[in-house]
Amino acid sequence: MNTPKKLQDIKVAVDAVVFGYFDKKDLQILLIKRNIEPFKGGWALPGGLVLDDENLDEAVKRELCEEAGIKPDFLEQLYTFGNVGRDPRNRVVSVTYLGLVNPSYHNLSADSDADDAQWFSVNELPELAFDHQIIIDTALKRLRAKIQYQPIGFNLLNGEFPFSDLENLYKTIVGKEIDRRNFRKKIMSYGLLNETENVKKEGSGRPGKLFTFNQEKYKELEEQGFYFEIK
Repeated sequence: MNTPKKLQDIKVAVDAVVFGYFDKKDLQILLIKRNIEPFKGGWALPGGLVLDDENLDEAVKRELCEEAGIKPDFLEQLYTFGNVGRDPRNRVVSVTYLGLVNPSYHNLSADSDADDAQWFSVNELPELAFDHQIIIDTALKRLRAKIQYQPIGFNLLNGEFPFSDLENLYKTIVGKEIDRRNFRKKIMSYGLLNETENVKKEGSGRPGKLFTFNQEKYKELEEQGFYFEIK
């Protein structure tokens, strides 16, 4: 006699690794303090179960708004994590997202399943719930690769910024020193920066010009098959 197959009982969740960047500081990651079990009182990525009547993108945006009060400037699917036992309550498959925000434009506000929401340095993360450290490691690897062929780093900067901020951002994300002269030469050769009339004084040196990112120019070049490459 054949034993009947057990029906699936799998839940679908979304989790978001949202990176932020404060001027001259480490790359940051948004975490929330859980107010429900399991791991109540522990730190975790913002996220939760997908509702029956919503799409994945809608679910992750809702969770970020509810648990941290933010709307990322850049958000894309990262990877799907579904190992058995990753959630002690149920069999849960998580569709994860990578997000980028400029923290200066976002006031964190925890609600729903979160007691608190804070930025943490990627180099000083607390112990995390579930498999969220693995998810973060995957997201950081993706970010470090992606920023060298797509100008997503501009989402982490102010609307106007000195060129030194862009250099520091890339150095921080890549995690190593960069050739400053070659970096500037390559960035400027793309014509993606608009020089403004505003300046910012840093240290004892001369005030530096401020720039803005020309999003329209990039979209135009991208449609022509342009490949942004920084190494």
